[in-house]
Amino acid sequence: MFAALGVLSFSFSFPATRWTLDGFGPWSATGVRGLLAAVIALVALIATRAPLPARSDWRALAVVAAGCVIGFPLLTTFALQTSSTAHSAVVIGALPMATATISALRTGRYPSKVFWLAASIGAAAVIAFTISQNHGRPTIADLYLFGALLVCAAGYAEGGQLSARMPGWQVIAWGVVLAAPVSLAVCAVALPHEPVRLTAEAITGMAYIAGISQFGGFVVWYRGMGLIGVARASQLQLAQPLLTLVWAVLLLGEHLSAAVPLTAAVVLGCIVVTQRARTA
Repeated sequence: MFAALGVLSFSFSFPATRWTLDGFGPWSATGVRGLLAAVIALVALIATRAPLPARSDWRALAVVAAGCVIGFPLLTTFALQTSSTAHSAVVIGALPMATATISALRTGRYPSKVFWLAASIGAAAVIAFTISQNHGRPTIADLYLFGALLVCAAGYAEGGQLSARMPGWQVIAWGVVLAAPVSLAVCAVALPHEPVRLTAEAITGMAYIAGISQFGGFVVWYRGMGLIGVARASQLQLAQPLLTLVWAVLLLGEHLSAAVPLTAAVVLGCIVVTQRARTA
């Protein structure tokens, strides 16, 4: 349930980012997002008197900061400037496979063949569906999405491992605090050069991506990963692109094809199989 709540929270991130771009440039959006999240996290850490992480954990926290707080938001924001929300969701379709692969290489614990087969079918179904939304034509945004996929998968894998021995909310809290100097520097450089228009959409989008996408969603997501393992939790994200496409239709007015029910059935079936498959 924790992991599923994280997926639901993240599924709004792309539409919220599109709203944010109504009033912020890509660099400003990333910097302000990270800085606001760091303020929230720092208050929470101080209020709960959370202990400093062990020295051995700072390397993993640095990966979380670089991948989930800076890299993924910046690259996907650039992608959403030229790509539709539906097309950009392809990165989420491949993210569970990438996360499970990096986690397996990192820990030496390899999921079963049934797990990999179901995960591969689910990822292929989601990728085929989301690409078909753009008529199969690759865009310049694909390079940004591919980079975002890699850095985010690394951050998920490291954060999920940390959550097995540290409260999940502290993992992302220390991650955004660690990235705060970079976020502040980005704001200082970008805000004077990128025009800012404080529209209702931009403010709403920024509030969501800073408070939920960058912090609150990770609290429940890392908690779920710590409880059931990185590989199994990551497969729940196969449903995230479909949720994002639903929000794209309802909130952004984007067109959704009739292939949604079929793809949803395939993905949900794969999720059931991966959740039941045992680790080899």
